[in-house]
Amino acid sequence: MEEFVLLNQSDLSDMAELYKSAFYGEPWNDDWSDEKQLMEYIKEKSGGYHAINYGLRIDGKLAAISLGQITHWWEGTNYVLEELCVSPDCQGAGIGTRFMKWIEEDLKSRDVKGIFLQTDIDKPAYSFYQKTGFKELSKHASFFKGF
Repeated sequence: MEEFVLLNQSDLSDMAELYKSAFYGEPWNDDWSDEKQLMEYIKEKSGGYHAINYGLRIDGKLAAISLGQITHWWEGTNYVLEELCVSPDCQGAGIGTRFMKWIEEDLKSRDVKGIFLQTDIDKPAYSFYQKTGFKELSKHASFFKGF
């Protein structure tokens, strides 16, 4: 049975476990072996001022998460999607697409005007977001400066 839920701080361990498993293997290969670092990251991404964190439970087990927050901008209120992942065991079965539709329905009911996110163009998430109706922002660029 699928259940669309709002997640809170009591779900941090489940969120971290799912996140770690989703990004451990190909194509991401993220090494989240430092449990403290992982928990701090999940707390940061899920604990914003206007945080809304969604979950999809299948038979009681967390199978998908969306971590983000509402932001206010002169053009309207948006949901900044910081992280979205589906359990590796559930990928490719349409769960992510259904999950995204539920998120959009809930956000519309909150009078949110859109979803903003960033992803790597060389990962499967890029085509997933295109498939679910997201458009690439041609006038925006992401910057990073390492030191």
